[in-house]
Amino acid sequence: MSEIKSYRDLKVWLDAMTLVEGCYLHTKVFPRDEMYGLTAQVRRASVSAPANIAEGYGRDNTGSHIQFLKIA
Repeated sequence: MSEIKSYRDLKVWLDAMTLVEGCYLHTKVFPRDEMYGLTAQVRRASVSAPANIAEGYGRDNTGSHIQFLKIA
């Protein structure tokens, strides 16, 4: 197992980014009139997970880090 130097080395973050890519790919085919409704909501929700993982990784205390992982 390699050394973790950044949140980008975390498998959970990599998996979350794969989810984001999939969501963006699949929402491309959503109806145009959903661009500011369902499409935007799915995209924001998917981006939220890796963003919270990265945010938690940067925290100094373990409790705060865990809280961000729960949110993700």
